[in-house]
Amino acid sequence: MTTTTATAPTTPTHRGGAAAMSALALGGFAIGTTEFATMGLLPQVAGTFDISIPTAGHAISLYALGVVVGAPLIACLGARLPRKGLLIGLTVALAVGNGLSAAAPDEGLLMIARFVAGLPHGAYFGIAAVVAAGLVPPERRGTAVARVMIGLTLANLVGVPVATAAGQRVGWRAAYVAVALIAVATALAVARWLPRRPAPGDAGMTAELRAFRRPQVWFALVTGMVGFGGMFAVYSYVSPLTTEVAGLPGGAVPWVLAVFGLGMTLGAAVGGRFVDRSVMGTVFGALVSVTVVLAVFGLTARLPAAAVGSVFLIGFASQVLASALQVRLMDASPDAPSLASSSNHSALNVANGAGAWLGGLAIAAGWGYAATAWVGVGLSLAGLAVAGLSVLVERR
Repeated sequence: MTTTTATAPTTPTHRGGAAAMSALALGGFAIGTTEFATMGLLPQVAGTFDISIPTAGHAISLYALGVVVGAPLIACLGARLPRKGLLIGLTVALAVGNGLSAAAPDEGLLMIARFVAGLPHGAYFGIAAVVAAGLVPPERRGTAVARVMIGLTLANLVGVPVATAAGQRVGWRAAYVAVALIAVATALAVARWLPRRPAPGDAGMTAELRAFRRPQVWFALVTGMVGFGGMFAVYSYVSPLTTEVAGLPGGAVPWVLAVFGLGMTLGAAVGGRFVDRSVMGTVFGALVSVTVVLAVFGLTARLPAAAVGSVFLIGFASQVLASALQVRLMDASPDAPSLASSSNHSALNVANGAGAWLGGLAIAAGWGYAATAWVGVGLSLAGLAVAGLSVLVERR
């Protein structure tokens, strides 16, 4: 099955294509930094507004809600807009949302600003993935999508630790100012390097909504919602897992997060090649790998070296899965890829909330932080079952 990238104009030169990919990845770096840096700055935010840390944590939830709402909404409303202009608009919206976050005078306006900042997240990644796939031959679209996603993974490796450290030293507002500046730089880079990409001739809200009439789109989305939740069940509690289970000092937490980011970065770097060979084969392989690694983590979480190694592998396999699901959705809806591709990030944010919530239930039940790994195993196996069912239905 081909994707809508077949309608793309001639492939640009290698140099121009590489520059365009880098511009798109820079936007992913900005989005990844603003999404995850908030988690490390909650104490500072809470102190500024004299609220509790759980209350400050609502900023994370509202950002995720913005992603879930914004991805399908913007993909539909922007279906007829030229791709280049739409991507520039999304990066400008990202800059505005983070600028408002930095300037928020009270917690109420901060929450609104975080919701606004989350709106362009899913649409940007979804549309950028479709555009990137159109810059290369069809057999290399997996690699192209992975290159866009590498910006998000580098954010976890570099952006989040640096933004957190800077925010702790000079104030949390500085982190959002930095992201706003990176978003502006992305808009300029996209304007300079990305070739003009008109919307497909039959594009429109009705055409995009057709994607949700296809069973394979829903199978892919549910696979992400459930299977990716296994990673978030553990990642959400990586700090207490590091200190209370593995017995490492609190200063080791940023390094463990960096190890996770390194795994994601390498997963994005090589995962695209797996996707180019077999999309569903990569989905199955990644889900099996995540399941096995989570089980190993559950058995060895008290051994520092084994725990850190497992965190690296969880990041690696999860990012390979994310790239594979992105391409799967584009394949499942070739005439309306923007909405399907953007919805992938809505699904992953649902996985974020569901994985953290289910992991929290296990902890609240008195099973301990290590029990989150077994919650993750269950979710990954469920995702594997959904993926298997999708193949059976497709063959019939």
